[in-house]
Amino acid sequence: MFLFDGPDDARVTILLAHGAGAPMDSASMTATAKALAEAGFRVARFEFGYMAARRTSDSRKPPPRAETLNPEYKAAVAELGAKGPLIIGGKSMGGRVASMVADDLHADGKIAGLLCLGYPFHQPGKPEQLRTKHLAGLKTPTLVCQGTRDEFGTREEVSAYQLSDSIEILWLEDGDHDLKPRKSISGFSAADHLKTLADAVAAWVARLPR
Repeated sequence: MFLFDGPDDARVTILLAHGAGAPMDSASMTATAKALAEAGFRVARFEFGYMAARRTSDSRKPPPRAETLNPEYKAAVAELGAKGPLIIGGKSMGGRVASMVADDLHADGKIAGLLCLGYPFHQPGKPEQLRTKHLAGLKTPTLVCQGTRDEFGTREEVSAYQLSDSIEILWLEDGDHDLKPRKSISGFSAADHLKTLADAVAAWVARLPR
């Protein structure tokens, strides 16, 4: 099942998966999807099986290892069947899973790019346990939208990583893992950052090879 936002006839579709602990209709994902829809994109959200199962049972099983979800992401791309250019990605773990299948899909001509919202470069408090090895050789055009104080990877930490030249990073000042700033400190609101994100995604997509 997909949740859709944005015009049916949009030229570009963005497929987003959720993070490890919150569903596809969380407040953060809903706000981001609506901001991207207002920028003219068709946005589709989906859930991995373990998260969908939580809706019909009391099960609170922890999420599986991210790489085991790769087949589910590829299946979602196939089921969606986007007619025009497709960008895949997601929030946190959803973006990480997308990043692990992106090059295969891009090489097959199935996607045009990768969009990661708050990439989990490492677990909070464990900066030595990096999840970046595959990002060094990533060939898919990629945009990572990251808060400067994200506990899964701050600007200072990420600046030291070996990342592919295909990866661009949009830094959102004082944003946390949900990209939310503290207005009293930064002067920015969450709505400000979502507008900046949507505008940046639109500009980035316009630069992608056609």
